[in-house]
Amino acid sequence: MTDHLVWLSLGSNIQPWANLRAALRLLREACAVERCSPVYRTAPRGDSDQPDFLNMALRARTQRSPTDFHQRVIQMIEKQLDRVRDPHNRHAARTIDIDIALWDEAIFEFGEPPRPVPDPNILRFAHVALPLAALDPGYRHPITGEALGVIAAAQGTEGIRQLETDLADGNDELSL
Repeated sequence: MTDHLVWLSLGSNIQPWANLRAALRLLREACAVERCSPVYRTAPRGDSDQPDFLNMALRARTQRSPTDFHQRVIQMIEKQLDRVRDPHNRHAARTIDIDIALWDEAIFEFGEPPRPVPDPNILRFAHVALPLAALDPGYRHPITGEALGVIAAAQGTEGIRQLETDLADGNDELSL
């Protein structure tokens, strides 16, 4: 079986430190997490009447297919952490949101409804691009060929701030 390099975007604004820590622990049980980005505090998009988000990214290795990884790892973690999807408000607060951002250097869709990889939000939102770029600013986006660092720099940092603390330091008390 082949190891696949998968880049994940994670976000939470309901007990975010606890939920990001729990998601990271569960991901480490399901795949080989190689590296985690810093954590970023991000103003909510769409529905501004909710707490700020904490966002991060990680790079891991898995032998699963994208569909299997999504169903058996991501969806199970989101379910364990009580993720609720509001069909009337896709910008609603959430305990955890985990998305496949990049998979090897591939371009494809998987699942129903079809989910594109690379995640189009890499090119649209700093809260996705900045954490990914922190992992490897020179990694080339499979569609545009641009380095993640260039993509992140072009989006700016308005409404987003890298936190001085991260998930490795044991600090769950950072206030938002």
